[in-house]
Amino acid sequence: MKRPSSATVLAGSLTLTGALHFLLPRPFDSIVPRRLPGSPRGWTYLSGAAELGCAAAVAHPRTRRAGASATTALFAAVFPANVKMALDYRYRSTPLRFVAYARLPLQLPLIQWSLRVRRNTGR
Repeated sequence: MKRPSSATVLAGSLTLTGALHFLLPRPFDSIVPRRLPGSPRGWTYLSGAAELGCAAAVAHPRTRRAGASATTALFAAVFPANVKMALDYRYRSTPLRFVAYARLPLQLPLIQWSLRVRRNTGR
């Protein structure tokens, strides 16, 4: 059986997390930086839709390169939410703090992954 490509796995991951924004929005609402205008739920839905759009673009060979570029930008754009989560979880239980703190350095390999998919996609 053939292993799925890195682009396919990236698209699947984006689909899962994008869908979670709609199915279980509350945890995402809680990490939306307060300084953003509008409601946290609106930002949760917007970021979920962005993830689903990136997933669709990465999944299709014709739009993969642009989709991977958009995914890179998305991964960078959500970093402030991860910082907020880490700050908010400073006094939570050790497992919750671990998850919150692990999200910070995880952004770099995610960005590298999307850049690698972009680089490995023909023009």
